[in-house]
Amino acid sequence: MADSVGASLHTRLTRRFDLTTPLALAPMAMGSGGALAAAWAKAGALGLVGGGYGELDWTAREYTLAADALAGDAAATHRLGCGFISWRLEQDASAFDWLLDQPARPAAVMLSFGDPTPWVRRLRDRGIAALCQIQSVAQLQQAVDAGADGIVAQGGEAGGHGARTDGARGTFTLVPELADRLAAVAPETLLLAAGGIADGRGLAAALVLGADGALIGSRAWVTTESLASTGAKAQAVATGGDETARSGIFDILRRKNWPADYGFRAIRNAMHRQWEGREADLRADPEPAIALFEAGVKSADFDRANVTVGEATGLINDVPNSAALVTRMTAEAAALLP
Repeated sequence: MADSVGASLHTRLTRRFDLTTPLALAPMAMGSGGALAAAWAKAGALGLVGGGYGELDWTAREYTLAADALAGDAAATHRLGCGFISWRLEQDASAFDWLLDQPARPAAVMLSFGDPTPWVRRLRDRGIAALCQIQSVAQLQQAVDAGADGIVAQGGEAGGHGARTDGARGTFTLVPELADRLAAVAPETLLLAAGGIADGRGLAAALVLGADGALIGSRAWVTTESLASTGAKAQAVATGGDETARSGIFDILRRKNWPADYGFRAIRNAMHRQWEGREADLRADPEPAIALFEAGVKSADFDRANVTVGEATGLINDVPNSAALVTRMTAEAAALLP
């Protein structure tokens, strides 16, 4: 349940992390860099750096950038965190190891896509909150048993990686079902909604459905501080929600070997359409297509390069700074809630 005071909203999430709004930045790989995470933390939200594939140099640079930007602001510093891909940590945990030893200790670490158990245990030993992202009710018990402080319920509408289309749940039904389950088995565990939330209406809906807050990806990707290119942001603004798709195509083109349970949602451009229904052919002989894709990335040709947004792209009409966006979403939600 949310309590509104002026243009602020207070829930169990805000009280847990001393936030002024029940919003969290999704730790998007190659999108949520230090500047974006710091901007969200300054605006009163939880700012999560995208640790992504766990590259030590990248994570260290961006997390340090955020921590330095927040130096002297104790409240905002305590809203900083990071996110990692669990199956990738099994291959290389050097960035995770580095993060745990930083003087600017993260308030929270989000774990997605794989078994979070060994990483949650290490976070709890350091007094760091663990947020576990799941895509189904069936995954809930593992996260609860691991000791998650919060569950992120990711609907299939979300951009980037999520459950493959044939197994994806919608945010609107997944959140209340998980809220009911948590109330029964782990009532102290926080719940965040993710997927398709881009304005105050979506935030208000998430809270009414039983979430303690919302994790924002695509909408945050299209802000001035995001690491996404100017051209990619413009493409997202110009694209409707019907024009995205989830598949393994861009993972093949980016040489990312993801588990079969997950797919990658982005704008359905010419490159994607060319290979729809032909992923096996693309895997069998990827190099010619990879060359075209990489040339498209280099030249900002978004008929070939990926634009990583979800269905919420149809609700994105501008490229604001993060402070303006957080304030706007919070005020819109507060006006809708009792």
